[in-house]
Amino acid sequence: MEAASAGTGGVPRVFALIRALVAVQAEGGRVTQLARAIGLTQGTTHRLLQSLVAEGMVEQDERSKLYRLSMDFFALAAKAGNPGDLRSLCRPALLRLCASLGDSIFLLVRSGFDAVCLDRSEGPFPIRSFTGDIGGRVALGVGQGALAILAFLPEAEREEVIRFNLSRVREYGVFDEVYLRTEIERVRQLGYAGRNTGLLEGMAGVAVPILDREGRAVAALSVGTISARLNDDRLPTVVELLKREAVAIGPKINPFDATLRRPAQSLAGQPSEQLLVPSGGANPAA
Repeated sequence: MEAASAGTGGVPRVFALIRALVAVQAEGGRVTQLARAIGLTQGTTHRLLQSLVAEGMVEQDERSKLYRLSMDFFALAAKAGNPGDLRSLCRPALLRLCASLGDSIFLLVRSGFDAVCLDRSEGPFPIRSFTGDIGGRVALGVGQGALAILAFLPEAEREEVIRFNLSRVREYGVFDEVYLRTEIERVRQLGYAGRNTGLLEGMAGVAVPILDREGRAVAALSVGTISARLNDDRLPTVVELLKREAVAIGPKINPFDATLRRPAQSLAGQPSEQLLVPSGGANPAA
């Protein structure tokens, strides 16, 4: 009897079916096709599929009747491979950078047309930044972290953001479309965004994008400090340390992490003491 039990033969059959579904994930698979691939009868294959559907691991298209592995299946696999969310994943890097550089370090994540400050590690120097404390947001393109994210978005997305945000960034006085596009191109060539003297007097910032497995910018690591500490001699060292951490983080990002879609909502569940950052002065250069 070929029942889809959890007995000796049941588990290997389930995994054989999952592997067969992986092979036809793009187009979907029919019962007959899948049964032939794993060497079982259509009846047994159908029962296995229905068990997986009931568990939410497989879905069947109502019109075509084709089977595919579900989003829940891939989310479960991604969570098993990388249980931490982006903030937890990046927290050690922020602490290392803050200790090594002695400056404030910011983690910004994209949220639609904005960048949201997901985390920060406070250095000894009182600074101001565009995002301010954790949870603060700024238009993509304003500030080094938000500019680094914007510069490394896919071209179509980047153009959409520029069109939407142009009127918003103009509010800062020195931005126009030519200036913004020039800055974006400069960042793409250098691999980082950095200004010693920018829109916040006396403040300096430098940021690198964090790229996911597809090379898409989803976040940025940023240093905010006073202008005197980010001179031409020190800048290459700061950039190198930022890039090293960002490159290490990228492959570990969980593509199903809710933080990447709803960063503000992910912060809402954090204990209040984790969201408070000691302020050594005015708090919005990242």
